[in-house]
Amino acid sequence: MARPARKSAAPTKPLRKKPVRIGTLDTAAVIGELRQLHEDAEDKEVGRMPADEELFGALLHLEANAGALKSEMARRQAAIARVRLWEYLREQADLHQAKAVEHARAAGAEWTDLAPALAVNTPSAAYNKAKRLQAAVLTDASRDGRPVRRTPEAVLEAERQAAAQAAAARRAEEEAARRYALLTPVAQRLLEHRAGLDDDGEVTYWLDQIAAVLPSCQTATQMVSLRTYVEAVVREMRKTERATGRPAVSTSEAGHAYAAAVEVVTG
Repeated sequence: MARPARKSAAPTKPLRKKPVRIGTLDTAAVIGELRQLHEDAEDKEVGRMPADEELFGALLHLEANAGALKSEMARRQAAIARVRLWEYLREQADLHQAKAVEHARAAGAEWTDLAPALAVNTPSAAYNKAKRLQAAVLTDASRDGRPVRRTPEAVLEAERQAAAQAAAARRAEEEAARRYALLTPVAQRLLEHRAGLDDDGEVTYWLDQIAAVLPSCQTATQMVSLRTYVEAVVREMRKTERATGRPAVSTSEAGHAYAAAVEVVTG
């Protein structure tokens, strides 16, 4: 009986499991530990070993002189450390090569120019390989930040999601800026006509908070505080109106200032 054909995963579908990665690693410290193993083994070539910060050169030297380690335990320890460092280099290579491709494209390079550098034969292959490299620097926002599947389709989808999120963030920032542009003059009018606002202590307290923050209201935190204080003034004045059954203002100017505050905090 023929086995049913196995369905391939959709090219945009995220990986089921989050891949294990080396991540952040103090490579100089690891190379330093390997250098010490060779010094302890009285390796005559250790003096020619590149500096701890020269990871690639140091790894090549350690590979060439692995036999200088006398004990099996030391050889095993050193070899495992080298495997880890090469894996770290592999991860970093994807990240930095993707950035290099991005810089080349920004400088006007065509995919035809990049094909030989990416060790492929056609512009389309260069494009596809570059997209796979980009998977190393992108995460899937819809899947708990998991790495993106290494297909051009998955990378394009992740880029679309990132662009949509950036656009939404810009819209939110623009809306916040619009609201705060309206808020400042409203807060100023409340202060100018505070004598006509109901003074039950709570209103006075929140107006004093507005007066304290308004002259230097520039940062996002200060703007949030200013809105909180204006909302508190409106809340307390409405509470007074419900309790007394009469308007919480005594002048028409104060009434206009109050109405503007209500509009800006509920709009």
